Amino acid sequence: MYGLVNRAIEQLVVSLKGDSAWERVCQRAGWPDGGFVAMQTYDDAVTYRLVGAVSEELGLPPDAVLRAFGEYWILYTAEEGYGSMLTMCGSDLLSFLHGMNQMHARIEASLPEIRPPSFEVHELDAQTFALVYESTREGLAPMVEGLITGLAKRFGQRVDIRLTAPRDASTPHDRFLVQILA
Repeated sequence: MYGLVNRAIEQLVVSLKGDSAWERVCQRAGWPDGGFVAMQTYDDAVTYRLVGAVSEELGLPPDAVLRAFGEYWILYTAEEGYGSMLTMCGSDLLSFLHGMNQMHARIEASLPEIRPPSFEVHELDAQTFALVYESTREGLAPMVEGLITGLAKRFGQRVDIRLTAPRDASTPHDRFLVQILA
């Protein structure tokens, strides 16, 4: 994954528990450098180890850490100068999600090693849709839940999101049911 993801994990930990907590996370994860270069590629295993170490540090299950990180990611990327790119994708949750693959394609043109996920939106009614998330990376469905929640907050909306069909050996994607509440 790109270092920007790992830097966001760092900032989440520091915002919750301070610099000393981040130092402990790095020790647990076997990451002696302590920092990450935003546009440098790192092995996915580093990120997964960080999530495990954050889980231990915060006393939360990894799924809860991934959800919190997903929500935080939206705020973090906007603060890191990507707010205008987020704004270009849409002015509400549904239009944003419809434009997500195009946004990832633009990013991939600049960062060819990024391996972005893909999203399909199937509108069921004006307030409800199915979201299909496919990625080469496993175990990130809770992060997607956090991302959707964070995006909804960004647009002044609230959502109920449920994983209805998790990825498995025969299905290479996760499927969610999302209802916009307000």
